[in-house]
Amino acid sequence: MEEREGFLHVLRALRDAARRVEAGEVRGPALQALLALEAGADDLLAGDPDIVSLRRLLYRLRALSCSLDLCSEGAAGSGSLSLRARCRRCATQRAVARVAGAVAGEIQAWVDREAIARLVAALRDGRADAARALLAELEARLVFLGGRFDPRLQRELLRHGVFPAVEAGLADPAVGDGCAAAVLALVRFNKDVFVGPVLMGPAVGALVESASASGSGSPAAPLRALNGLVDALRSPLVDELHARGELPRLVALLCAPDTRARVPALGFALRVGYYGRKEVVDALLAEGLVKRLLCLQRSDLGGLLADTDTDEDDDGCPKAAKPDDAKAGGSFLLACLPTVWRRREGDGDADMDTEEGPFVSAVARFAVQVEVGVGLSPREKREMKLEILRRVREAAVSPAEEATVLAEVLWGATP
Repeated sequence: MEEREGFLHVLRALRDAARRVEAGEVRGPALQALLALEAGADDLLAGDPDIVSLRRLLYRLRALSCSLDLCSEGAAGSGSLSLRARCRRCATQRAVARVAGAVAGEIQAWVDREAIARLVAALRDGRADAARALLAELEARLVFLGGRFDPRLQRELLRHGVFPAVEAGLADPAVGDGCAAAVLALVRFNKDVFVGPVLMGPAVGALVESASASGSGSPAAPLRALNGLVDALRSPLVDELHARGELPRLVALLCAPDTRARVPALGFALRVGYYGRKEVVDALLAEGLVKRLLCLQRSDLGGLLADTDTDEDDDGCPKAAKPDDAKAGGSFLLACLPTVWRRREGDGDADMDTEEGPFVSAVARFAVQVEVGVGLSPREKREMKLEILRRVREAAVSPAEEATVLAEVLWGATP
């Protein structure tokens, strides 16, 4: 095992050396390391059809290196010959950098093949430590691509069956968090290929189960993955969660004993409010969503945007705004609510923009997401707003809380 890890370490070092040469270090240890690899190509690289292109590029790099040495000797002269030699040297340096970039790409493909094969083997053999490291490496590799498609990487992912192996690991507490992040990274890498397995397979159910379980793993990781998947897949995933009856378990996480689950659970509710159809939002409200959001607002991490003085009554709830301040307070809320929580497409890890007070005005923020969302018609949005107001009146614990929350919902909506 240590020998195999050492082999991957050597490959990564050679890849980094090629990138340094590509960046302009055409003289020095980086180039010498690549030339040493070329010198041993007959022994090290023979017999592997996947490395034919790498051998060809290394031979080309050797020839260009020799040509660069000749150009440098010619440039030591004087007159017009020296100028011509300098031009040839510059052209050869650019060629060396281009070939080194291609070498780095081939070595990276080699690293991908080795790492993916070892990841699948580690997941199937139950080697949690090795699997966690390789899962983190796969996620970092997919994130590094930043939406750029790599056909060779895609071919290796499919050839080794990475998604089924990662999907099976979601239920394992030892590697579940890493598998959840890897599922999200795979979907973002190529939605065309991995959307079907996510919607039709057990991955979504496993993520919900991991988030709801009270085991040793963190519920935040599967919830972050679910939030990212909702951002990527939008309404189809929301409809699938509703059809499977998973929404009640996710709403219940708003009041989970583990506080790490509450912030991403609120992010999930806000996303569902934005993308969900009428029956989905109705299901959220039927599960006591408004009551749970009010409980979060009363917590130490909650509060109201209108409560600028933090003036509270005997029940710990902010006092109602004065009647003649209603218009000014409404303008304040209208201006501030969009800055409290701004949806960021494709960013499943960032549930909130506010680090302090993540549950501030949770009910009003949910109402805003429903009103500006894409799942409801204008008539349905008006009806849903009235329903939210009705449930606020039912769930409020004091007239002061009722008045302030109703004011936020009314004034916080878009004009």
